[in-house]
Amino acid sequence: MSAFIVEKGDGGAKFMRPVGSREEYLALRNTDLQRQTLKAVRQQDARKKNLLVQMNYSCLPQADGSLKGSHTASRSVGMDIDFKAPKELPADEQQQWLKQRMDEVPSLVLAKKNELGLLMLERSATKGYHLVFRRREDLSQQENLRWASTLLGVEYDDKAKDITRVFFTTTADADELLFLDDELFDQTPAKPQDDADEEAAAQRAAHAPEASNSPAPTAHDAEARYNGMLYADIIEKYWQLFNDGKEPTDGDRNVLTFELAVNLRSICGYDLAKLLAVVPNYWARPDGTCSPQDRAEYRKTIENALKEPRKGMPYRLKQVLQALKSTAGVKACGGTLTTPPPMPKRLPPLVRLLTKNVPGFYKPAVAAAVFPALGVHLHGVKFRYWDNVDHEATFMSVLIGRQSIGKGTIKKPIEFIMEDIRQRDIPNRQREAEWKQKNPGAKQKKDPRPTDICIQMLIDNLTDAVFNQRVIDAHQNGQRFIYTIVDEIEALKKVTSKGTVDEVGLLIRKAFDNSDAGQERVGADSVSGIAPLRWNFNASTTPPNARKFFSRMVNDGTVSRLDISTIIRNDDEDDAAPILGIYDHRFAAELKPYIDRLEAASGLIECQQAKRLSLDMKQENSDAARLYDSEAYRVLSYRANVIAWLKGMVLYVAHGCKWSREIADFVRWSQAYNLWCKMLYFGQQLERELREEVEIQRQSGPQNLLELLPDEFTREQYRQMRQSQGRSGDGQSTLRVWQARGYIAQDETTGCYVKTSAYKLKTGGDR
Repeated sequence: MSAFIVEKGDGGAKFMRPVGSREEYLALRNTDLQRQTLKAVRQQDARKKNLLVQMNYSCLPQADGSLKGSHTASRSVGMDIDFKAPKELPADEQQQWLKQRMDEVPSLVLAKKNELGLLMLERSATKGYHLVFRRREDLSQQENLRWASTLLGVEYDDKAKDITRVFFTTTADADELLFLDDELFDQTPAKPQDDADEEAAAQRAAHAPEASNSPAPTAHDAEARYNGMLYADIIEKYWQLFNDGKEPTDGDRNVLTFELAVNLRSICGYDLAKLLAVVPNYWARPDGTCSPQDRAEYRKTIENALKEPRKGMPYRLKQVLQALKSTAGVKACGGTLTTPPPMPKRLPPLVRLLTKNVPGFYKPAVAAAVFPALGVHLHGVKFRYWDNVDHEATFMSVLIGRQSIGKGTIKKPIEFIMEDIRQRDIPNRQREAEWKQKNPGAKQKKDPRPTDICIQMLIDNLTDAVFNQRVIDAHQNGQRFIYTIVDEIEALKKVTSKGTVDEVGLLIRKAFDNSDAGQERVGADSVSGIAPLRWNFNASTTPPNARKFFSRMVNDGTVSRLDISTIIRNDDEDDAAPILGIYDHRFAAELKPYIDRLEAASGLIECQQAKRLSLDMKQENSDAARLYDSEAYRVLSYRANVIAWLKGMVLYVAHGCKWSREIADFVRWSQAYNLWCKMLYFGQQLERELREEVEIQRQSGPQNLLELLPDEFTREQYRQMRQSQGRSGDGQSTLRVWQARGYIAQDETTGCYVKTSAYKLKTGGDR
């Protein structure tokens, strides 16, 4: 990437030399002079700023080491975020404004660090931040800065857009240097641009819109946000819910724009300038131009909306915000609503081998699906998590994808991983069959069943007795795992006699924690015994079937224990049959050393790098959950962290107990990908159920009917609430009494009832 310290030569010219390691970088930042200088600068002695250590992160030096005249971009980009409080604010409010903005940035940037490609984040010497991220090599320097600015929703200092920009560095203290990736010290240059590339980049830059807080009157501010949500997204969701996804047009734009403005004004501070900035001008022509008459009509419509009586946040807007919140957790994972977080380009060798024979859009699913089979090869092995709880290599993988999308591509890699176990099972099955022939079930057994029989690969049609026997055998023969693979998740119901979804959910919860399972029977011929349940499986299904199968298990810890994956294909690839690579003896030979290492492992295995990484991810998940206000993301992230860490530990063992940057990056991606899939398929249901739990807890003891209703409610909600409380009649007289007493008012736009400020919880109501 690019980390160069900038120093002055004898003639005053600036020269750069590379900083080659984290240790050197931290040492440069932590000298006594650096600390004293920073303290002086923070005490308003701006003259000493030039004495701070100076760094460049965006270019490589000239052949003689000089900075001036450099045209070679590095593989990273330095970005300056500098805040200036609005001058119209009083001095004390300016300081409050600056503090609020400064406090928001770290969690905002760290939540997006994977998508951004973050390499470094530091507080600046004054009132802002510096960050360094991986360069998008198809974009110019300024386009990279705009891209990052749009992603984060913060403006960059447009005076700091040259690649030779110098950054004044602070110290290495934890509250100054907030994030640092060792990749920053890789000095590889970026791909050089030829003249055509530079000309194209210049044209893109010329036509790219400048970031601004002062949008044109005819165009809304697409980057403005409310509680982290883009107003543009709020408006798009509004039209989806209340106008079939269609924007206003000639004939209805007056009334629809008026209604939109009425609904948005409460989150725009009832401010005309703010509304004009965020509400699109639907009178504007496709090229963005607008006649003076139409512009005046647009402004008048917004002004009229502001004149309407204020009745709190409209019910429609609450629906929109809740709908967006339900999908916010998906974005918290680093992807979009349609695209999962991208896999790292550099994969651990084992993962690279197992995914090399499938097209790119199948690689994430295969990379997730192979771990149940890999984990089965570990026996008598425990890993200690950062909370000092020991875990085993338990993985239960569910691949969710639409019909005929190619879910079967996971089978070949798994088949080769499991081949040695399948071969071991063959003689054990034969011995068991011979024993059964000598000892028919209807008679008293003559010979005891051999205790060294161990069959690990299960079919998908078993009785409770067989399943429990396999669990006990596996435990008694080296604390081994049993394994199942099914084409459709419904088939998992056949692994026990009960044949129910609830039984599958119970087994999943027990297996993840390796809890005791089994049965106790009195009969001499009955299978009796209890052992820790070590059961890994692979299953596939479609999105509707997945939601149906797990509909009662989203909020009981079952779904959170699963490793969910999916297959996303581009539209132009939908009809193309995938071409797979060859799986043969050479593939098996490459795979064998990794399997042998897993089979040879034993006892308690710890890895400090993995432990530190999981702790970092835990904090990042907490920050992301707060940033996106997603309780579902927070709940699901706990075990997603454990699952990703376990994958890292399996890879650590498979690679000879060696940790690497590739394993760390894969662990980070694996957690993000698992969470993205869970939020995509189960996030909305979990958010809803968690909200309902909170509401139930709030309702303690008898309350009056108006207290039970939300601040804004429909006539139907009122009717349903009356019925739930055992009230008879339609309740119209009660509504009229509440209105007459000033407790509620009716919103003419939506027809909803709204509790007024005059309403007091202890007075009025239908008791």
